[in-house]
Amino acid sequence: MNCIHQSTLDFLSTLGKHNQREWFISNKAEYEAAKKEFESFIQAVIDEIVKFDPILKGLEAKNSIFRIYRDIRFSHDKTIYKSNFGAYIVRGGKKNTNRFAGYYIHLEPDNKSMIAGGAYLPPMPWLTAIKKKIDERGNDFIKIINDQELRLIFGDLEGERLSSAPRGFRNNHPNIELLKMKSFLLSRIASDKEVVDRDFFDLIIRASKALKPFNDFLNDY
Repeated sequence: MNCIHQSTLDFLSTLGKHNQREWFISNKAEYEAAKKEFESFIQAVIDEIVKFDPILKGLEAKNSIFRIYRDIRFSHDKTIYKSNFGAYIVRGGKKNTNRFAGYYIHLEPDNKSMIAGGAYLPPMPWLTAIKKKIDERGNDFIKIINDQELRLIFGDLEGERLSSAPRGFRNNHPNIELLKMKSFLLSRIASDKEVVDRDFFDLIIRASKALKPFNDFLNDY
């Protein structure tokens, strides 16, 4: 059965409280067990998503999962390890987070886990292409984000916004609020109880199916 056990959340919770190299080394076996479970879970998710999003065929979980080690080179926070597991399921793997919209799965204890999708602060060429599509096919995008199933799972579209109309668009454009957006995101928080429930896998697949038209619109550039 494809599921996340309480032991994985417990490890992440304890890591958050004992975020030191010595503790991590002495508990390496627990880390490896939790990592193996998450990797197996993500691979099962990928294998199921491929059935309706075949562009992901051949993608491996190891190319989608982010490292547990934080990049502290330019950060004031010198905490060594993340207290979460994250995976970005997208064509080409996680190295393409700034190129394509995909499916994001985040495991974090204390009811901070998440299922999400879309484009986070896409680079200007991609953002420009998205806005051009919204300008030309805004009604199509509105229909996608107002889909009943999508809204039931994720709710409203999220993301940073400009305070005024972007260059090249008038203030009275019918879709000006969408054109002001700098990110196009949909997310759903999952409680710890939901994460360890055997139906969590099915929820992710259901959410991913609902996300696909949204991602496809963002990726068509």
